Amino acid sequence: VRTPLVTKQIADQARTHNIGEDEVVTEILLKESAVKRLVEPEEVGSLVGWLASPHAGMVTGASYTMDGGWSAR
Repeated sequence: VRTPLVTKQIADQARTHNIGEDEVVTEILLKESAVKRLVEPEEVGSLVGWLASPHAGMVTGASYTMDGGWSAR
């Protein structure tokens, strides 16, 4: 999830590997991900909002993965 901590980690990795921040995202963080972008905080909030709403009243004991397909590899 794109958070201030992840943004700092991207900058740190760019310095460590002597590559650009965009390359860190594409070649390190998202290399194994089917969806080539970071999860945005608003997307997590949207899922949480749905789970807390009456629309998810029948959802019990479920696990939701928001990793852009990384775990499906």
